[in-house]
Amino acid sequence: MYDIQLKRIYADISPDDGARVLVDRLWPRGKRRETLQLTDWYRDASPSPPLRRQWHQKEITDRDFFLRYCRELDRNRNSLVPLLRWCRQGRLTLLSASRDLERSHLPVLREMLLEALAEEDDEADGRVFASSPCFARQFASGNHP
Repeated sequence: MYDIQLKRIYADISPDDGARVLVDRLWPRGKRRETLQLTDWYRDASPSPPLRRQWHQKEITDRDFFLRYCRELDRNRNSLVPLLRWCRQGRLTLLSASRDLERSHLPVLREMLLEALAEEDDEADGRVFASSPCFARQFASGNHP
């Protein structure tokens, strides 16, 4: 029902991208803001610098990264609100400079958004909400992307 695609910031821009949101803490090298047609550069939904550094330096496992990332988002429940709103308006394209999108934080973020949207839809009674519950139970059970 909701359309969230993952894309490298270096990939071609498509008119079908919908809301284009960069969700990296660092600005992508060699890119000028005016050439990216961004809806937003939203850092609040990306992993914290210490967590990102630990993961990239292989100090923690993928599973630990997913669990800690979820906990970070849980501590700031409102961090997903803008992304949930863009999802409800149409396609959302989550952008990252990561070389391997499937091994980045983006699949985890997409799953969290889809679950949050589903939970809200179940509880909404026709009203529109945009909150951000934690999905640690999903990752603790090993059911993560």
